[in-house]
Amino acid sequence: MAFQKAVKRTILIGGGTLTTIYGLAQLSEHKKKQSRLSYVKAAEPIGMYHHDELPSREAQLMALKTTKEFDVLIVGGGATGSGCALDAVTRNLKTALVERDDFSSGTSSRSTKLIHGGVRYLQKAIMKLDYEQYMMVKEALHERSNLLEIAPHLSSPLPIMLPVYKWWQLPYFWFGIKMYDLVAGTECLKSSYVLSKTKALELFPMLKKDELVGAIVYYDGQHNDARMNLAVALTAARYGAAIANYTEVVRLLKETDPESGKERVCGARCRDVITGQEFDVRAKCVINATGPFTDTLRKMDDPKNSNICQPSAGVHIVIPGYYSPDHMGLLDPATSDGRVIFFLPWEKMTIAGTTDTPTDVTAHPIPTEEDINFILTEVRNYLSPDVEVRRGDVLAAWSGIRPLVTDPNSKDTQSICRNHIVNISDSGLVTIAGGKWTTYRAMAEETLDAAIKALKLKAGPSRTVGFMLEGAKDWTPTMYIRLVQDYGLEIEVAQHLASTYGGKAFEVAKMAQVTGKRWPIVGKRLVSEFPYIESEVQYAIKEYACTAIDVIARRTRLGFLNVQAADEALPRIVEIMGKHLKWNEQKKKEELEAAKQFLYYEMGYKSRSEQLTDRSEISLTPSEAERYKKRFHKFDKDKKGFITIVDVQRVLESISVQIDENALHEILNEVDLNKNGQVELNEFLQLMSAIQKGQVSGSRLAILMKTAEENLDQREPVSVDRSGGGV
Repeated sequence: MAFQKAVKRTILIGGGTLTTIYGLAQLSEHKKKQSRLSYVKAAEPIGMYHHDELPSREAQLMALKTTKEFDVLIVGGGATGSGCALDAVTRNLKTALVERDDFSSGTSSRSTKLIHGGVRYLQKAIMKLDYEQYMMVKEALHERSNLLEIAPHLSSPLPIMLPVYKWWQLPYFWFGIKMYDLVAGTECLKSSYVLSKTKALELFPMLKKDELVGAIVYYDGQHNDARMNLAVALTAARYGAAIANYTEVVRLLKETDPESGKERVCGARCRDVITGQEFDVRAKCVINATGPFTDTLRKMDDPKNSNICQPSAGVHIVIPGYYSPDHMGLLDPATSDGRVIFFLPWEKMTIAGTTDTPTDVTAHPIPTEEDINFILTEVRNYLSPDVEVRRGDVLAAWSGIRPLVTDPNSKDTQSICRNHIVNISDSGLVTIAGGKWTTYRAMAEETLDAAIKALKLKAGPSRTVGFMLEGAKDWTPTMYIRLVQDYGLEIEVAQHLASTYGGKAFEVAKMAQVTGKRWPIVGKRLVSEFPYIESEVQYAIKEYACTAIDVIARRTRLGFLNVQAADEALPRIVEIMGKHLKWNEQKKKEELEAAKQFLYYEMGYKSRSEQLTDRSEISLTPSEAERYKKRFHKFDKDKKGFITIVDVQRVLESISVQIDENALHEILNEVDLNKNGQVELNEFLQLMSAIQKGQVSGSRLAILMKTAEENLDQREPVSVDRSGGGV
């Protein structure tokens, strides 16, 4: 009965909605025409100088200091700010961009990595007949298609499964997803489809089987967000935009307009964060694209301005790739508190998130243990009981701050629309706030259109639809084969370079040093389990990387994928950067420490390490405790109650295993809770207890000691009676 009512309701809603959608589609026909015209314009030659070699950061700073006046100065180097710079420079406007940290150092590198229209926003548009939400989804779907076209090396379609556990939900969800396809129209990536329970489990074997009815699969896009942001910024730089990271705005410059007598913004006083030097950058138009810090710059313009941005924290975690299929994501449309959770394969790992909670604005958001455990709990609800989702498997975690545009009195961030606004103050400061990653280009176009009109700048229409980004021009899906053949790179490394740098991958390969091995011929890895190679660090400097954090977080994504691996790679990264940037020993130490602090707090290393502390409880049965004590005493031959590097080396030598002393020191240090240079019995039992509870995984010491024990047991002499009396 309930099922019949649900189906009837769905059909009734569906009929009305289809009519509504059709009407809305007619109203938005003018937008389609504009898009088609934009494609034509983008295809025309831009007729402007293109830098084959990227200008250095020093050259960019010099351009900022010596240019008499820019047409446009953009503050903020995230996706929207970089998009504004590219839109402006391709309209032949003299363009500058400054970013106080690194490009994509904030929200733009901490997303869910999806290029999407927003399935849940379409649901709200349908249920509430909300035209604004509908148009937002339609615009995002158009931008999704464009982004996949202009950066094919950094993005690709991704099938996402929506598991269904109640029969009545099947037609309801199917209708909603089909509406998503319908709104996308000719830009639909691939048509959605329904799966039986058997087929769903075949494609996603980790899924919970009990009560599963079937599943619906739809398509969205996925990308490498930080690299995408960087590609936009670098493309702008190649076409003449003067862009500089680590350059903060100290104050806005103002002058009196001779016609109106009003004060107007005419530039900004900037400071090079690295050298401390201050200088003025003058511009006819200043654009505020600072994301969560929108209100900071608006109040720099006028302290009386009220807040228009309500920040919301979104936490994501990374767990091993075996938790999800290589090419299939999962969507949980209704978590225990009503939020949506995505469970997606990314860079051969699995991303799970996101949370959505009000937060304070900070340049260094930290993922909380509460949010990490919330995501883990929701993931467990959808995975088979056979798959144990352990806290210790969280390899990295991060928090990003969404710059939601809202009524200052509203406190419910879950109901806030991810739309954007363009505001021009009385003094001429142009602010672009809100929005989402997918629509960065459309936001930039709308911002420049408004700025050109209000400030009477001489420029043509936007040309960025269909405009290929850095690395896209010479990329092909089989390009990695040439990298293997021409340079002798490992296949995995070649695939990584092609999908990260596109056509510029050959420049990275040329920098790679010879390994001296038969294979690979070139390309020494920074860490063994990831395809990042040392020449990428050198190339990162050409891409304006100034710190070790820039390399592990944004030029490569190592810090986002595995904090321990990133920590292990840091000394070599600092050494390479130090050589090319002429750092002294003190500077190298500072860089190493800053990067370690970044991993510890912002990438979840702190939360990971706190799973094992000197206050951890030991919850082992008597037989388990006895077994682990026996294992410990095989290393602690002298019954000291602790083991040192010497004890471990002695046992390893007896079974013909050799491990570098520095590596052994690191292995013991992970378990040495009181940091006295030795692992005591109590610390070892705490470790084994934490492993059993799933709080710790992949402990090198635990695995090493277990392997050594098994080898020692095999080498024990066989007794006479067991050998058949010696006959």
